[in-house]
Amino acid sequence: MFLTAEDKKAIFEKYGKSNTDTGSPEAQIALFSIRIAHLTEHLKSNHKDHSTTRALKKLVGKRRRLLDYLIRVDINRYRAIIAKEELGIRK
Repeated sequence: MFLTAEDKKAIFEKYGKSNTDTGSPEAQIALFSIRIAHLTEHLKSNHKDHSTTRALKKLVGKRRRLLDYLIRVDINRYRAIIAKEELGIRK
């Protein structure tokens, strides 16, 4: 994968509660968003790569389920993660 362990720690530290907080929905959504952006760029030049297309669709679905979970559990946390422009999540 293109992300190193240090990159992931930085993502978890920025969006999670700490750099070891890998399980919170906010941290997972941030990680999925960065991976989705990377796969989208890859598919712009390799449009016939069907396995990457499938992986991208699965990641988008996982992120959507986590966002739906946040809506049900805590709407304020959902609004906070949606408001972050660098993740590129629209709603």
